[in-house]
Amino acid sequence: MADNQSSIALNIGSQRVSMAVFEPSKSGSSLVLKAYDSETVLADPATEASRPAQIAYAIGQLSQRLKAKGKVRYAVSGQSVFTRFVKLPPLGDDDIEQLVTFEAQQHVPFPLEEVAWDYEILESSGEKEVVIVAIKAESLDELNESVTSTGMSTAEVDVAPMALYNAFRAAYPNVTEPVLLIDIGAKATDLLYIEGKRFFTRSVNRGGVSITSAISKEYGVPFGEAEAHKTQSGLVALGGGHTEQLDETTAALASTIRNALGQLPAEIARTTNYYRSQHGGNAPKMVVLAGGGANLPYTKEFFEEKLHLPVEFFNPVSAISVGKNVDTEKLGREAHLMGELVGLGLRSIGKSAINIDLVPTKVQAARTADKQKPFFIGAAALFLGGLAAWGLFNTLAKAKAEGELKSLTEQKEALEQYNTPLQAQTKQQAALVERASQYTKTEEERSFWLETIQEVQAAFASEAVWITDFEPVFGYQPFEKDNKPRSTVKGEFYSINYGQTALESIKVEGPNAGKKPAKGAPPAPEITPTANAIRITGFWRSNPRGSNVIYDILKKLRANPQHLKFEALPWTAASGKTPAKFGTEPVEVPDQNIVKQLESAPAAEEFAAPFVVVIPLSREVPVR
Repeated sequence: MADNQSSIALNIGSQRVSMAVFEPSKSGSSLVLKAYDSETVLADPATEASRPAQIAYAIGQLSQRLKAKGKVRYAVSGQSVFTRFVKLPPLGDDDIEQLVTFEAQQHVPFPLEEVAWDYEILESSGEKEVVIVAIKAESLDELNESVTSTGMSTAEVDVAPMALYNAFRAAYPNVTEPVLLIDIGAKATDLLYIEGKRFFTRSVNRGGVSITSAISKEYGVPFGEAEAHKTQSGLVALGGGHTEQLDETTAALASTIRNALGQLPAEIARTTNYYRSQHGGNAPKMVVLAGGGANLPYTKEFFEEKLHLPVEFFNPVSAISVGKNVDTEKLGREAHLMGELVGLGLRSIGKSAINIDLVPTKVQAARTADKQKPFFIGAAALFLGGLAAWGLFNTLAKAKAEGELKSLTEQKEALEQYNTPLQAQTKQQAALVERASQYTKTEEERSFWLETIQEVQAAFASEAVWITDFEPVFGYQPFEKDNKPRSTVKGEFYSINYGQTALESIKVEGPNAGKKPAKGAPPAPEITPTANAIRITGFWRSNPRGSNVIYDILKKLRANPQHLKFEALPWTAASGKTPAKFGTEPVEVPDQNIVKQLESAPAAEEFAAPFVVVIPLSREVPVR
């Protein structure tokens, strides 16, 4: 996908990592989106230690799907950097670099040698103003390692608010009235005040995680379950008796979300007053919403109610063209999430107003080496030219020239001693990368089961149903008649001693299947099963509405499947091929193929009736 003309943009958020591949138009004056996708990262504070591995895995998955290789521009969150707007005294342009360095030493709360920092002179009709951005070098290096460990290299490192500003300027060129762009992320919300070419930003420590944490605390449930409730059933309660039209559970959840989100307008008011009093800005006349935190229903109406201003969703895609292979429906749903990517892409064609570049340590070393390379090449050329002229016009100095050649040969041989250690370091690095890849794969598989359980738990959260067994199974074919998937856990699991294994194993089939191996031959290998479905067993009873709660739960799971799948490719076990009448596309698995046991209603003398359902997983998972 990515070639010499392409530009790769990467936005690393706290809960979402997104990537886009752009290329310039034929005229080179505009940008064309060729591919786009995103990955979700669990923002649970309890899993913060595994965040670098999760980010690296997400970037690796995106680069594989988009076939993106080479140099990438990426943005770090506004919360992770130190940003300061400074007015400069009237001095000549020759003194700007020295003056800004002095101001950075005064304002950045760390020694400059310990940070990566950059600045940009802002356009203003009055006195000169610069924005200074800094980040701890070790934090940037850790993040950059997550990017480069996937095989990509770093072109530039921008900051999310600056990339958003560049995207806004390109998408809304004719807007001159003061605008407040609210980018609601997972851990923080970036507030951008834009007045034509004037710009100010501040990061507020409130975001989607704050809402999830409030739900977790209010209902006493784990963070993952609270996140599932928020994304699947959450909405923002409005004033004027809005929740009276909702059922009791939904209304309570909406009120909790409103209370958690309600702290943002107060932060916005304080920031607006600071912007007006300290920077001479004007109060915004309109609000533009961006970020994943704006996805909850009625978020737009909530800010209209609280800020008393017109509100609309950010649409940076209007500044670019869209390639024919891009999913336009998905793009329409997620346009307000793409501001940073568009802003990064604009830098590749020189259409950005602010150009911040925070340089990681390894990137700085590589750039220094590239700058010195022409000098060494030139010096070597002069040296060789001198030798040639010397040999041509000074035949009497042949012996001396041979001595020089011998000296160079000795130097080459002396350098050979470093070759073996370098090769050893290269092998060690490859081993570390392999080990890290195994860890990230294991972590992803572990989190897959946890998130699957949370998804099932959220769907089965009803007083009319309870689960008695949850087991991964393999060999499940939803369209095969009388298919009996096998459990990945043997029956004796519950009675074996500690340290023994109870995983099912699949014997290798073939002409020698079932035969004893020849004397001295190794035993036939066994294959660890790969789970492709889950079997859920439990009891249910009638609910007040009289409907069957199991089918209601399946309907809820079908509405927004995360780790489950309700489509499959029909095939027969006999031939291993799909019948011609079905074609080659997956078809929806009906409820009767999923529900393996379910009575129409509990017997009169029974409190509840048993049920068994088998639901395919979104992907096959090895069970070790």
